[in-house]
Amino acid sequence: MFTFLVLGFVLVTLAIVLAVIGLHALLLGRMPGRWLQQRVRQPRFWGAGAILILISWNLRSPSFLVVGFGLVAIGHAVKTPR
Repeated sequence: MFTFLVLGFVLVTLAIVLAVIGLHALLLGRMPGRWLQQRVRQPRFWGAGAILILISWNLRSPSFLVVGFGLVAIGHAVKTPR
């Protein structure tokens, strides 16, 4: 019983952290922290993907989940030079 309570708390905490970082990236166009800034090349795509992953969890929609993971992957892709 205690294990499920701790697991639920960890999952909810991770969902809140993902939502905050996703909204930050989506609205401001940059990632918080040095580690994420070095790894994410397109923060708005990453943020939109993170929000879609959370929405898919709430709606139980596998298509939103796949699109969300695709956007997160695109967020890690290298930008093309202009």
